[in-house]
Amino acid sequence: MIDLNADRPTLLLVDDDEIFRTVLARALEKRGFGVTLASSVEQALPLARVNPPEYAVVDLKMEGASGLVLIQALHELDPATRIVVLTGYASIATAVEAVKLGATQYLSKPANADEIVAAFGHSASTELPLDALPATVERLEWEHINRVLQEQQGNISATARRLNMHRRTLQRKLAKRPGI
Repeated sequence: MIDLNADRPTLLLVDDDEIFRTVLARALEKRGFGVTLASSVEQALPLARVNPPEYAVVDLKMEGASGLVLIQALHELDPATRIVVLTGYASIATAVEAVKLGATQYLSKPANADEIVAAFGHSASTELPLDALPATVERLEWEHINRVLQEQQGNISATARRLNMHRRTLQRKLAKRPGI
């Protein structure tokens, strides 16, 4: 039997949204990648240990362990693996953390296959460029709230208690995404 993926670069795609994962996998296969799918960190780790991928696309927030755990594990398996992080919960704090753990690039959802392929070509840097204008107070507050939310593994009630804030107030603040 001939392996059609033998000459294709290997790519591990990890996202808990089944429809998004399937559509993105087809698009990446059309762009020349041999794609392996997983819906969680727990499902992806054994696959990566058996066959460390050359490329990976990892969702940040999934059921079970965070995508940050997988980024670190993939980087430890093969530091040359190009890892793109996708998330609907973008913040500077999580972007810096992902890059420090070994991610190549960090993209906000929705990202298309062309953006992801282009992101594989970027080189990682934990040094963020200084903006001409400093971040607004609202932006800094939003990023702090998201950092605490991440530390509390997405638990809104625990985050509200930690921030000494009413849960509904926290939910309203999270729903409002300030401009950068």
